[in-house]
Amino acid sequence: MNRFLAPLILLIFSTSMQSQERSADIPKLVVGITIDQLRTDYIDMMQHLFGEGGFKRLIKEGAVYENIDYGYDNITRASSVATIYTGAYPSTHSITSTTRFNKEKRDEQSILYDKNQLGNFTTETLSPRNIAVSTITDELKSGTSGEARIYSVAPTSEVAIISGGHAANAAFWLSEENGKWATSTYYKEVPMFITEHNIKNGIDSRINKTVWSPLLPLSQYDGIPYNHPEFSFKYFFEDDNKYKYLKQSALINTEVTTVACSVIEKARLGKGSIPDMLTIGYYAGNYRELNVRDYGVEIQDIYVRLDKEIEQLLSFIDNTVGIDNAFIFIVSTGYSKTEARPYGLYGVPTGEFYPRRATALLNYYLMAMYGHENWVLGYHDREIFLNRELIKKKELDYEEFVVNSAEFLSQMEGVQDALTSYQILHGDIVAVAPQRRRYSRQYSGDIALEIKPGWEINFEEEGKENEYIQYNAVPSPLIFIGKDVTPVRISEPIDATAVAPTVCRAIRIRAPSASKSYPIILKSKKENNQ
Repeated sequence: MNRFLAPLILLIFSTSMQSQERSADIPKLVVGITIDQLRTDYIDMMQHLFGEGGFKRLIKEGAVYENIDYGYDNITRASSVATIYTGAYPSTHSITSTTRFNKEKRDEQSILYDKNQLGNFTTETLSPRNIAVSTITDELKSGTSGEARIYSVAPTSEVAIISGGHAANAAFWLSEENGKWATSTYYKEVPMFITEHNIKNGIDSRINKTVWSPLLPLSQYDGIPYNHPEFSFKYFFEDDNKYKYLKQSALINTEVTTVACSVIEKARLGKGSIPDMLTIGYYAGNYRELNVRDYGVEIQDIYVRLDKEIEQLLSFIDNTVGIDNAFIFIVSTGYSKTEARPYGLYGVPTGEFYPRRATALLNYYLMAMYGHENWVLGYHDREIFLNRELIKKKELDYEEFVVNSAEFLSQMEGVQDALTSYQILHGDIVAVAPQRRRYSRQYSGDIALEIKPGWEINFEEEGKENEYIQYNAVPSPLIFIGKDVTPVRISEPIDATAVAPTVCRAIRIRAPSASKSYPIILKSKKENNQ
């Protein structure tokens, strides 16, 4: 009997060892970090201002891709984060922008609006239900039969909710109403340590004494060419927009890191055999989204302080989970918002496009052709929304109606082109690819406007900032670091839809449901040594 029992015991032992080895190959903690408007060129120009444990460590130990390409125009914070986590374009995942046009109210609302939810520490009613496909986090939750714990922390609701996906245990963002870390009743879990933080150490209890001034001596901020700072800065956060402006300052990232580390520690992420995931959002745009010419010191201070936050986060992961037990990816949202440049002073063609005037003129034109009615519902996010119900009621030819409208709009000053929804959906796939990737049948308008480069969209609305049009690509990084990632630096562009399948490959789960791209093959340290 022993001669039969011994091989059986050996087989069981061998199978158990192989299972343990496979389990050891899977990271215990996955951390996804999206940094709003992070730029590769700024990281390179400010290297001498950084410490050794932040950006420099990422570059030294990580797989660095200098340029991530989103493949569509008019990138927004929400659409880019959704593309990262779903591995698909807005036309598929449905998150076309941060806001969407409500045709009934003829106004804009959050792309994540959900009337069936309530806010916790906020009046916002939001959920991830409008994300039309699965995300990395959804696949992790599904692939582990619900055992993986998934949390999300970011300054804004769209980054926290979208990166957390449908299946997150909880998602938190800083409320602009009260300075508390807010969430939605969509999530079933509100950890006590978040509530305690809000009560005992919330930014609302410190905001009136909070001051943002340069971390380094003014003379050291020499990372941006042609910017020679003569004056320092000191910002207080006291008016009605204090939390909004805090979220556009360097100080918001400190608040995020504090909560993110608290989640890792108190939710005991990365302590089990099943991988857990934490998604984090940071900010690296200009203060109040103004021009770097006038705010060059501020943007450099944002990067200097962000470098320290990344160092603190990596160090915390080192000490709690271990970097070799983690898989971390850092990715930019791929755009940069700036104030218009004074081109007119130098004879460069420029001008202002007024959406309100454009829609009013279009409606007058259509009334002259089709009768005295409200043919135009409104303008939103470089798109014109027509009154489809009225067109149908009047038994007009929709395609002819839209073509006439687009032709009229294309003749307006500042309009480079006006494409109809039919042209976008059925036109030459190469010619309209960027527009098609962004176009959603559910949320997009009837006509997409392409405004001339160098022009400014003037909304003429109080509290709504103008939009400056630039066509040039923004160099935006994608970085992987952690378990079995060999350092490398690649300058060729990487498609943003490849991030999700790459992360999923690293943690041995299937890619999100709409992901069609192949994963980036990260050469492991083991392979490198063979």
